[in-house]
Amino acid sequence: MKNKILPFSIVLVFGIIFYIFYKGLEESNIYAPNINKQNKIPVFITKDFNSGESMKSSSIFKLDKIYLLNIWSSWCVPCRKEHPLLMSLNLENKINIIGMNYKDNDKNAENFLNELGNPYKQIFTDIDGTIAIEWGAYGVPESFIIQNNKIIKKYIGPLNQKLIEEIKLLIK
Repeated sequence: MKNKILPFSIVLVFGIIFYIFYKGLEESNIYAPNINKQNKIPVFITKDFNSGESMKSSSIFKLDKIYLLNIWSSWCVPCRKEHPLLMSLNLENKINIIGMNYKDNDKNAENFLNELGNPYKQIFTDIDGTIAIEWGAYGVPESFIIQNNKIIKKYIGPLNQKLIEEIKLLIK
């Protein structure tokens, strides 16, 4: 009798655990934010990438200009893939591209820019990732179109040629 209860109990416990996990898979708790909602840009203090001097967000983003904020890192493979598109967009000189160097080693980031070129008008650092969180970023790369200190468009993931064309239409 005792020999039959133990295997039955084990099967019953695993059956209950399986049922709980199975029911959990049916629940759709996926949160998809409205990435086109206009939000004010966060206020923050950071360091300039090149000089290391402390700076405020109000000194980076002016009201009368349109910006593309690009969150990037030297260790990010998709960042490397989208970089030539940022370089070509910068050559058109119709939008100010600002870089947020995310959780990166300064020397590695510098080597990345020396190798691939620097499309950014200004770069600031986010060493611990808190500034990116304030922007609502999920990771790298991400890009934001900013006008009058408001986010008018957010791009999650690497930019591609189709998105660059969309950005060009937005800045006209």
